[in-house]
Formats: sequence, structure tokens, C-alpha cells
Amino acid sequence: MTVVTVLHPGSMGAAVTAELVAGGHEVLWVPKERSENTWRRAREVRATACDSLAEALSRSAVVLSVCPPQAAEDVAAAVAAHAFAGVYVDVNAISPQRVQRIAGKIRPGSAVIDGSVFGRPPGDWRTARLYLAGVGSAVDLVASLFVDSALHVCRVGDAVGSASALKMAFASYQKAARTLAGVAHALADAHGVGDQLTGEAEIMISAILSDPEYLPSVAARAWRWAPEMEEVADTLREADLPTDMAEATARVLSFWERDKDQYDLPVVHVLSQLRSGRSS
Repeated sequence: MTVVTVLHPGSMGAAVTAELVAGGHEVLWVPKERSENTWRRAREVRATACDSLAEALSRSAVVLSVCPPQAAEDVAAAVAAHAFAGVYVDVNAISPQRVQRIAGKIRPGSAVIDGSVFGRPPGDWRTARLYLAGVGSAVDLVASLFVDSALHVCRVGDAVGSASALKMAFASYQKAARTLAGVAHALADAHGVGDQLTGEAEIMISAILSDPEYLPSVAARAWRWAPEMEEVADTLREADLPTDMAEATARVLSFWERDKDQYDLPVVHVLSQLRSGRSS
């Protein structure tokens, strides 16, 4: 049995806690200044309440930080103030730069693991993936906590920041795509063509993110897609809807202007254009 402190059991943290408890580990949490919902979730997953953070840390070999992104550094600073000397796992949706800053705050006493969770909270026949990056022995310890659980551990190397970079890359598409869908449906609804939009989307379903080989064809057509997105922005503006994402898409497409009609470009070239385009 390993003793783990979870800071703090929100919906994802509680689900992770449940997997740990089911695996025979003791999970501690600190109720001070937590909401009634957090209290309820912690009770339901059989987490053990501690009177203080100091008490929880003194008993724990591992700390899991599972909190809203904006609170990640404050949580790390609170742990660092107690000179925690175990394994600190940041499982928050934050940038690689932030997790590296956190690693600087926690060290040298702790081993810092960069983590990211993909999928809905595990449990009730749902599985999720926990990506880990950091020193091998510390990653081994964290991975051992979830053997035969609904949280499947995947390793992404030794560099702290790698797991967070993966999360940011995925979220940049996943969150933006869903937000764009909201804007698209709002625009269609404003013009009474919502059903037709849904019908067209059903015909054109494709796995864009899983097929990077498709990107050269996007770059090749960017010269005419950018003006089209400017037209989209005008249409959105007239419907009193946000234009930011359409305007940003037009700007990004402009980085591929030199790739006009070049459908056979290597994917690596197309990706590099996005980086070089920022300084050109």
C-alpha cells in the first residue's frame, strides 16, 4: 500500500482517487476551505480527511495535484512550503512552461512528474489515459499505483513538460473545434439553416486530427481559404456573433501563402511554415 495525497478531489480527482482506493492504496485529502461538493465526492470515494496539509504530506509518498489550471502553481507553492520530499505529480492542464516552473519550486526535495489525463473521469466501465514524463524511478512508482485500474498509464519520456505539451496540443484542437462548432451552429441558427448544417456535417465527417497527411492540401488551398474566412468573419459580425476565431484562422492560413497549389509538400515542411510564419 502506498499513501497518496490528492489535491483536490474534484470530478477528475475523485475518479482518480477511487481507482487508487480500489487498488488498495490509502488516499488523503485536506478538507479545509473545500466546498460541500468536494466533501461529498471525497466521502463517496473513501478518501481519508486530514486536519492540515502538513499532516497529509508527512504521511504521503506521492502527491497528485489535480486542480483547475489557474490554481496549479498555488497548490505547488503550498506543498513546497512544507519541504515535501516524495513524488509530486502535476496532472493539470497547464503549459510545459508552467509545469517546469512548478518543478523548480518543488525541487530539490521532491521528484516532480509531469502528467496529463486524456478522456472522461475513469470508472463505471470508462477508461482514461494518464501520460507521465519524468525520472524513471519516480514514474515507475506512480505507474505502479494504477496497475489493473481504469486509468491506463502511458510514458512519454524523461523531460518534464512533455506530457503537458501533449495535453496542450490535443486541447488546442479539441476545445477549439467544439467552440467553433458552437459558433457555426449559432450562425446557421441565425439564418434558419441549422438542420441543413447538421446534415452537411454528417456527410463530411472525417478524423482530421488523426490524419496529418491531409495538412499539405490545406496549405495548398490556404491562399483562397484565408479570404473565405474573412468573409466568414463578416457574416458572423453581421449576425452579432464572435469573429475572433474566424479572423485568427485567416491569419494562420496566411502563413501558408507561399505554398499555393503545392499539394505534394512534405508534412514536416507544412508544420515548419507555421513556426517560421510568425517571424516573417
